[in-house]
Amino acid sequence: MGGARDVGWVAAGLVLGAGACYCIYRLTRGPRRGGRRLRPSRSAEDLTDGSYDDILNAEQLKKLLYLLESTDDPVITEKALVTLVNNAAFSTNQAIIRELGGIPIVGNKINSLNQSIKEKALNALNNLSVNVENQTKIKIYVPQVCEDVFADPLNSAVQLAGLRLLTNMTVTNDYQHLLSGSVAGLFHLLLLGNGSTKVQVLKLLLNLSENPAMTEGLLSVQVDSSFLSLYDGQVANEILLRALTLFQNINNCLKVEGRLANQIPFAKGSLFFLLYGEECAQKMRALACHHDVDVKEKALAIKPKF
Repeated sequence: MGGARDVGWVAAGLVLGAGACYCIYRLTRGPRRGGRRLRPSRSAEDLTDGSYDDILNAEQLKKLLYLLESTDDPVITEKALVTLVNNAAFSTNQAIIRELGGIPIVGNKINSLNQSIKEKALNALNNLSVNVENQTKIKIYVPQVCEDVFADPLNSAVQLAGLRLLTNMTVTNDYQHLLSGSVAGLFHLLLLGNGSTKVQVLKLLLNLSENPAMTEGLLSVQVDSSFLSLYDGQVANEILLRALTLFQNINNCLKVEGRLANQIPFAKGSLFFLLYGEECAQKMRALACHHDVDVKEKALAIKPKF
């Protein structure tokens, strides 16, 4: 392990991430009239009209990117980004936008003080990140996105957009090391956030937990003891199952590495002490009797490696 995961699963996970952003903005634009088609536009601003519902070709995307780069009007900027988000959901356009130099144009917009513009820029980068070649250009924004995620208002649309982008960028192991310094912040956000934030942070942590190279960093992070409340039987399944999978992945990585958890020195208060302590063991025994079959099976499958 340690290399990229199976390409089929990677593609499926990334496409789902892009599809989510596309669906969000599709709802804001109403039903499609006459199906997808290409047609010429009189001006770049025509392409941002909410009634314009076609997939853009390369010439139109070039106009749109020029408009996005040259305008200072926040209304036009936001409309241009919405159009770009929708078009970046299609694989052909993901490559075209990169070839037209569109990634840095979009990336610059995540610096905007306008939260709506910032969110849409992050969603555009998220859709563009489905393309593995695009990730090599998007990776330069990862440190900034990490900082912004922790600085943005808790549970905000901007914070969730940033987390979705980071999740897409960590589906493979290539750029996970860029988040090494952000692991503690992610666990803090996991405990403070609402249900949607918890789910998104767990998706991101699950990506990291599948990589043995990240295991020691995860286990050594200082985590508040309230983390164990994620393993209470009444926790929503979408959170509980992911929390259990996080534990399972860490166990599996330790096995792959051929070492036991207690062979690594960890400080008191670390994730290691929480996961491999008696309180967590009691919770696993209780979940082994859970009414949900999936929860029960995962709890039974977790066997501490010491």
